[in-house]
Amino acid sequence: MHHKVIIEPFRIKTVEAIAMTTDQERRQFLKDAHFNPFLLKSEQVIIDLLTDSGTSAMSASQWSAMMSGDESYAGARSWHRLEKTIHDLTGYPHILPTHQGRAAERILYSHLGGKGKVFISNTHFDTTRANIEFSGAAAIDCPVEESLHTEVTYPFKGNLDTKRLRALIKEHGSENIAAVILTVTNNTGGGQPVSMANAREVGEICKQNGILFILDACRIAENAYFINHRERGYGEKTYKEIAQEMFSYADGCVMSAKKDGLVNIGGFLALRDKELSDACTSLLIITEGFTTYGGLAGRDMEAMSVGLQEVFEPDYLTYRIRSTQYLGDKIHELGVPIMLPVGGHAVYVDSMKLYPHIPVDEYPGQSLVCELYEKGGIRCVEIGSVMFGKYDETGKLIPAAMELVRLAIPRRVYTQSHVDYVVEVFREIVATKDLARGLRIVREPRFLRHFTAHFERV
Repeated sequence: MHHKVIIEPFRIKTVEAIAMTTDQERRQFLKDAHFNPFLLKSEQVIIDLLTDSGTSAMSASQWSAMMSGDESYAGARSWHRLEKTIHDLTGYPHILPTHQGRAAERILYSHLGGKGKVFISNTHFDTTRANIEFSGAAAIDCPVEESLHTEVTYPFKGNLDTKRLRALIKEHGSENIAAVILTVTNNTGGGQPVSMANAREVGEICKQNGILFILDACRIAENAYFINHRERGYGEKTYKEIAQEMFSYADGCVMSAKKDGLVNIGGFLALRDKELSDACTSLLIITEGFTTYGGLAGRDMEAMSVGLQEVFEPDYLTYRIRSTQYLGDKIHELGVPIMLPVGGHAVYVDSMKLYPHIPVDEYPGQSLVCELYEKGGIRCVEIGSVMFGKYDETGKLIPAAMELVRLAIPRRVYTQSHVDYVVEVFREIVATKDLARGLRIVREPRFLRHFTAHFERV
C-alpha cells in the first residue's frame, strides 16, 4: 500500500526549542544583519534552511557510539573503525580524515593546483572554487545544457558535459588539467543527480588522457537513490552497491561528512595513489592534525562511522528524497518557479522568474532570501550573482548563469508540519511578489563574499 503522507521514519527523543519571533522583531534583526542572513543569530531563526551541512540530527546509535570514542592522539580505535567503514564504502586504500570537506579540498587542490593549472567540474561549489582559485588555478564549470533550464525535467541534470570535456582537454592540454571533479549530487545545479553512465564515461575520458578523476561525494547516498529509481539496470541494486560502483570509476574522493555522513562535523580525503596520498599526508599533518585524527575528536569519528552506514538505509533515503520533493511540489503548485525535477537535499527557487521586475544587479535572489526571513523567519541562501558573480575591468557585474535561492533541508530535523509552515510563507511571498525590492552591496570581501557581505535595500 502506497501512502500519500510521508511519515518520518523515526521517533523524536530529544527536542530543541525554537524561538517564535514576530514580523516586527525580524525586520529589525534583518536590518542589524545588513540584509545578509548569514549574519543573523540562530535563535532569531524559526526554520533554518540555510544549509544541510552539519545541521543533521544524529541518531541514538550515533550518540551511543560517541561515548566509546577513543581520544588517543595516534592509532585510536575510533580511527581504525572509521577507516574500515570508508575503505569498505569507497574501495580506496589511502584515507585521510579531515575536520570537514573544505579541509580535504584545500589539501588536495592546493597540492594539485597553482598558476596555469585547470580544474573541470560539472559545477564547482563555492568553497571548491575558492580553494582552487586561491591556489592560482582556474575552475571551469562544464554542466550539461539541460541543467541551465529550470523547467526542463531531465532525470540527470547533474551530469558533466562529456563532449565539452573532451574539447576542454584539447584546448588546455591534458598535462595542464589538475583534475576533473564530479560533484554528486550537483549542488550548485539544483541538487541534481549524476547518472552512473556519466560517471563511467568521465572516468574513461580521464583514463585515456592520464587525468586525475575525483568524486566530490558529500551527497553520494542521495545520488544513489536517484540512480536506483531512474537509471536502467540499477533498480535491483542496493543504494550502497550503487555508491560503491561509482567510487570504482574514480581515482579518489573528497567528502564532507556533514551531509550524507549525518554528522555535525567531519570529512575525509580518500585516494588510490600512494604518492599523491603521501604528499597530501604531509599537508594534513602540518595543518589539520596527525593522520589518525585529522582535526577530529575520536567521538566525531565514531559518529561518522555510524552515519556513513545509516545513510544508506532504504527507509531513511525514501523519506529524505520524498520529503524534499513534497516541499518542491507544494510551492510549485502555488506558482513558485523552481528547478525541476526537485533535487535530493534542497528545493531551488528561480528568483529571476519570481521577481522579473528586479534587475540582476539588484540581486533578486538576495531579495527573496530577505523576504522569506521577514515574512516567516525562514533562513535560506542565494545561489546566484551574490555567490558567483564577478566584475569586469570597469567594475560592472558579470552575473551568474542563474539566480537561484536554495532551501536546503537538514536531515532528520524538521517534521511535515514545519514544511507545511514553509509552504504557507511562500503563499504570502507569491501574493506580495510585486512589492519586493532589490538590494545593493555596500561592503564585500574578495573571496566568498556571500558569507560576510553587507547590503542595503534599493
